[in-house]
Amino acid sequence: MTCPQASRIGRSLAVAAWWLTFAAAEQVWAQSSSLMGDPAQRRQLTMADTSWTYQAPPEAKTWKLNDFVTVVIEEKARMIREGQIDQRKKAEGAMALNDWIAFDGFAVVPDPQTDGDPKITGILDNKYRAQANLQNRDTFESSIQCTIVDIRPNGTLVLEGHAKVQFDDEEWELSLSGIVRPEDIQPNNTVKSEKMAEKHIVRVSSGHGRDGIRRGWLQKIIDKFQPF
Repeated sequence: MTCPQASRIGRSLAVAAWWLTFAAAEQVWAQSSSLMGDPAQRRQLTMADTSWTYQAPPEAKTWKLNDFVTVVIEEKARMIREGQIDQRKKAEGAMALNDWIAFDGFAVVPDPQTDGDPKITGILDNKYRAQANLQNRDTFESSIQCTIVDIRPNGTLVLEGHAKVQFDDEEWELSLSGIVRPEDIQPNNTVKSEKMAEKHIVRVSSGHGRDGIRRGWLQKIIDKFQPF
């Protein structure tokens, strides 16, 4: 048997197999591209009807109280502030006291001012100049396991979580609360903190590392009132 004959036989078998596969089905649907066709047979094509590799998405999970949700914290803040002040005041004054009083016993009499009228002459030159430049950049990344403490009437979830970690003398506590939408939670039960509303994140640390950068009470007073 030659190669062209084998190729023709193979194509014929493939067509026969295709025909038998679809003929065995109870009903075959196809979209009619003609506006003159039967309206009952015209419908929109969907991935489930046309794709052999289509997989239906998982159904939305029903959340309940006390379910766990992991919140991935990625908080970034950046602040740049620049300021410049240049202020100058200059004043000149000359004052003379023409009339005054004197005491004669218990009596008050005009002072003749025989030495002349007292005079005051002065110049005030005040110059104030300030220049400031502040750049601040904060980044905090972590994750915390939270529980659903409330489900609002509109379906949003109220999350709350607390964590406490201690390594020798170093200790830090993390607390988080906020509201998320169920559709923002990933299939692996995680949600980013940027998706949360009314979020409140508190991180408190203690230990040698914190003591090394902590300001003393006197330095806090000086920084607050800035007497110098």
